[in-house]
Amino acid sequence: MTATATLSGKFQISIPKTVREAQHWEAGQEFVFIPKGKGVLVMPVPELEQLAGLARGARTEGYRDREDRT
Repeated sequence: MTATATLSGKFQISIPKTVREAQHWEAGQEFVFIPKGKGVLVMPVPELEQLAGLARGARTEGYRDREDRT
């Protein structure tokens, strides 16, 4: 799928309908912009309910913390 958009004078971009539908994105959804080289990765910010159980099974002992790094 190839879709393009043009940056407006107000620095806004409309996401093409084919992309919105394929990703199931809806109006009002919040996004994060992550710089990647000469481009940008755009990802929706997950809702709290989507994060439930994300760390299930993670070790609670023996993990490295920032203080452990040199």
